[in-house]
Amino acid sequence: MRELHAKAHGKGVTEWPPFRIFGHRATPSPCCHVTPAPGKPMEPAGAKLSFRVLAECGQSRARASQLCLPHGSVHCPVFMPVGTQGTTKGLTAAQLDALGCRLCLGNTYHLGMRPGPDLIKKANGLHGFMNWSRNLLTDSGGFQMVSLVELSEVTEEGVRFSSPYDGEKIMLTPEKSIEIQKTLGSDIMMQLDDVVSSTVSGPRVEEAMYRSIRWLDRCIAANSKPSQQNLFAIIQGGLDPALRTKCLEEMTKRDVPGFAIGGLSGGEAKYHFWRMVALTTKHLPMNKPRYLMGVGYAMDLVVCVALGCDMFDCVFPTRTARFGSALVPHGSLQLKNKQYAKDFLPIDENCNCPTCRRYSRAFLNALLRHDTAAMHHITVHNISYQLNLMSSIRESIIEQRFPQFVQDFMKTMYRNSHSYPQWATEALASVGITLE
Repeated sequence: MRELHAKAHGKGVTEWPPFRIFGHRATPSPCCHVTPAPGKPMEPAGAKLSFRVLAECGQSRARASQLCLPHGSVHCPVFMPVGTQGTTKGLTAAQLDALGCRLCLGNTYHLGMRPGPDLIKKANGLHGFMNWSRNLLTDSGGFQMVSLVELSEVTEEGVRFSSPYDGEKIMLTPEKSIEIQKTLGSDIMMQLDDVVSSTVSGPRVEEAMYRSIRWLDRCIAANSKPSQQNLFAIIQGGLDPALRTKCLEEMTKRDVPGFAIGGLSGGEAKYHFWRMVALTTKHLPMNKPRYLMGVGYAMDLVVCVALGCDMFDCVFPTRTARFGSALVPHGSLQLKNKQYAKDFLPIDENCNCPTCRRYSRAFLNALLRHDTAAMHHITVHNISYQLNLMSSIRESIIEQRFPQFVQDFMKTMYRNSHSYPQWATEALASVGITLE
């Protein structure tokens, strides 16, 4: 703890030469120590967000809700497609809208680097830049700082890294992350958090957890438009229940509009994953949305809705489409395989997406050999699959049949109850859903 205290106060921290802060020349300021808030909750931010729980499952923690944002209402549980650089790979904004998407993601790191906030500002924000009339959530850029950039250094001031484009030294601070997100004009902004791999343990996890609390306070102070943009906190603490609980206690004292569960889906065992999700949702406020970051596998979505999560995002459906993999209720179809060369069925006979209405597996199999259009068609289907899955989940919660929905989903996915993953069985049982 002494080492952590010293780092938090700037002792022993390397002095860096002048660096660029996303397009600006600056000199590093002294490391800032922000004390976690005392027992009294902070004043409400008054953000332009309303959240209403419409129905709750009588057995599990699953709930159907409505999230009202500046660019329209969003029905939860919701899956949010990822538009890293202002577009979901393989789809236009108009196609995403037509599929029923009402909230998608933009990436602060990539958009802050190129094309840059100054250009996007001239287009009246990211909505205008990508011609998107629905809601946007932007991440803070912290995850990419650590996961995508090898030469990065985290200090109390922020994350220092080398630009992947020209090698120039760049610093992303909590204040700069909020400044960029304000320029992007997202409906939901994420705090900059100190991200460590879920497989890391020891003092570094504790350091990151406390720093994330201090950075949250800096993000709150930097958010000059709380009535227009909603700032979500990110719960950290790795796989340590005590650290997660401490982070929960501190962050819920800040009356932010919503909370995200961070630091998971990074390679940890599912046994630990679901327990951390369950621990976190158990203690989060009932009247605030809960966003589980980086989760997109169908079974994970179903299980984590049962554990009490409302919002999800992942690149999985678009990334897997680029490899010719189409999502279906029993898993996926590898459309490059020879078995589909003469198969004239649609990807899914029960799917009404544009791809399934127009094209056969045989056509997509042939197209995959020489034309990128196949990846586009499969992406359309995969996003439609994810959105329809969430719609079915919501409907089952409202109609008070969610436990039966889970039973049917698992039977379709695995066909044999003996092959159900143990972690999923245990997670569902923990909230009152027993698989037959």
